[in-house]
Amino acid sequence: MSHLQNLLLDSLLGTKHVDSAALIKLHERSVCVSSPGFSLMPSDVRTLVNGFAKNPLQTRREGLYFKEKDYKCVRADDYSLYAKNDNRGVIVVKTHLFLLVATYIEGMYPSVCVEATEKLGDYLRKKGH
Repeated sequence: MSHLQNLLLDSLLGTKHVDSAALIKLHERSVCVSSPGFSLMPSDVRTLVNGFAKNPLQTRREGLYFKEKDYKCVRADDYSLYAKNDNRGVIVVKTHLFLLVATYIEGMYPSVCVEATEKLGDYLRKKGH
C-alpha cells in the first residue's frame, strides 16, 4: 500500500465518518489512489475538476452531478467544494497537485468528514502536494 493510500485510510476512513475517499491528480485528471471499493468514473473526475475551474458562484448555483446523483452545492471557493444529496455528501479539497475527495453517508457526521478532509488537505499543501 502506498503512503498516500495509507493517509487516506488512516486520516479519513479512520474517523468512521468518511465512507470513501480518493486522490485525483489535477493535471492528469486521473485517480491516483482510492479507498477499497471506491471507483470514480472519468465523468465524475471531470465534474469535480470542473467544479474548481468554474467561478465558485456558478458552481454553487448549478450544483454537481456526481456518482449519478444531483448534489446541491453548499460551499464552493478556490480550495473547497462541499455538496450534499439528502443524507449523503461529497467534500472536495484542492491542493497544489491533487483533488482530495471524501464522501459521507447517512449516520455519519458531515462536520467530522469536513474537518478530517480539510486537515489532510492542509497537510498535503504543506508537504508541497
